[in-house]
Amino acid sequence: MPDLYGASKQFACLTPDIAAFYANHSSFSTPGTFAMLYADLPPEPARLARITRDLMIHRWEGGNYHYGILPERLHNDAETRYIDNILAIIVERNDAPLPQGRGLDDRFVGTCRDFALLFCSFLRHQGIPARVRSGFADYFGRDGFHHDHMISEYWDEQRGWCLADPQVTDPVIASPLDLGFDPVDIPRDRFLDAGTAWRMIRKGDADPKTFGLKLPDRIMSGENFVAGNLLLDIAALNKAEPLVWDIWGAIADIDSGITDADRELYDQIAEVTAGTGDFEQAREMYLQDARLRMPQTVLSLAPYNGPRHVTLRDSGSVNM
Repeated sequence: MPDLYGASKQFACLTPDIAAFYANHSSFSTPGTFAMLYADLPPEPARLARITRDLMIHRWEGGNYHYGILPERLHNDAETRYIDNILAIIVERNDAPLPQGRGLDDRFVGTCRDFALLFCSFLRHQGIPARVRSGFADYFGRDGFHHDHMISEYWDEQRGWCLADPQVTDPVIASPLDLGFDPVDIPRDRFLDAGTAWRMIRKGDADPKTFGLKLPDRIMSGENFVAGNLLLDIAALNKAEPLVWDIWGAIADIDSGITDADRELYDQIAEVTAGTGDFEQAREMYLQDARLRMPQTVLSLAPYNGPRHVTLRDSGSVNM
């Protein structure tokens, strides 16, 4: 099904304006006053991915490392949405140069989104076009389930857009998964962006119940879950990089049920975001439709600290 993965677009050259758009920081990815720390970073994506990995621990990875994450860090770190604030936490715990790996006590406790965004921040600082993608990975288990996940996508002059997951560059995490691929060049059938997943479901090629999030006490999955990721993905493609539990506009209406009109909208979003996407159309759709644009204030449904409205530095519509 090559049309589902955007293979025809994969090796198209980036125009200068698109390259510049993704090579420049968003208000979320900018290091701000910590930019001087980036002077020590190497230019190679593979090395940057591992540096990213060694500055962070996922809030669900304590067991993998046989490490007890402090409750206050578990609850608060992952609500930090801007990279300069994340860097402030990292430096406060250990002010060594960023390429110097941190012990677990000194790492930022985040989510997949934080790994993806920090890696994009490193890449953008090197002038490499990069963006966060929201979708589903099948490599966290062997049961055919596609796990809710955010990773990075960066531009390589020889290979085009490449998918990368810095979270699985540590053998402690990767070895039990037996990945069988390079974490900075992930096959597109192992991570399905939300648009591709939606199109597969709509074509009857995939079961919506196999896309979602496995929690200790329940599984959240289905068409609504994929639709939510689809909305997060078009925002991220426009450099509005939300926390995984931010909701606004069309996202806020998903739990009330998906209508045929909703499906028509999601079909249109999937058409312009699936695979490597169509930048101009995804950009125009996002800017023109208030249901899609990240507003100045979002509702954060943080799992530990509870729901609250958060006013952003910039709204998604001006986050260029």
